[in-house]
Amino acid sequence: MSILVDFEIRKEIAEGKLILEPFDDALIQPNSYDVRLSDRFSWHEKGEWSNKVIDPYESESILNGLVHVVDESLVIQPGQFVLGATLERICLPKNIVGQLTGKSSLARLGIMVHVTAGFIDAGFSHPPAQITLEIVNVGNRPVRLHAGMSIAQMVFTRTAECLVPYNEKPNAKYNGQPAAAHSRYYMNPVHTV
Repeated sequence: MSILVDFEIRKEIAEGKLILEPFDDALIQPNSYDVRLSDRFSWHEKGEWSNKVIDPYESESILNGLVHVVDESLVIQPGQFVLGATLERICLPKNIVGQLTGKSSLARLGIMVHVTAGFIDAGFSHPPAQITLEIVNVGNRPVRLHAGMSIAQMVFTRTAECLVPYNEKPNAKYNGQPAAAHSRYYMNPVHTV
């Protein structure tokens, strides 16, 4: 296993194995690719839904109070959590995994761009899809995020070729996902103790 460096990223893209659409060569870093923020956001609205419990196994509880916004910028208030998405649509081959990591310049303003889900399996996604970002402002002041700005870095690691890539799994619920896709945990089988 090894992290791809700049020329290896370019080679994988040129050979059509790694897909980043739209691709901008200027966004290649020594060991990563800067992904940009799309103009699509969603979050659970405060108000009548604030005290309603979200049950991950019940789709209605997840979808109630969900707001979708398309805008060129969005101000994230301290403590606010929103879903965003990469501008880039991504497709990984069977032998490359992705790891999303925040930009240090935004982290220094209190912006976390992937609260927990920064790992992208080999074989994600056919067709290419945007990566949903879990954005939260842990700082003390509001921060404006702009569509098109570099929001995170995608690190690519070469691995052994997997037998069943993400896009071939029968339960690949985020394959081809739209921007700022909400939780689809309710599609998981219910396990009891």
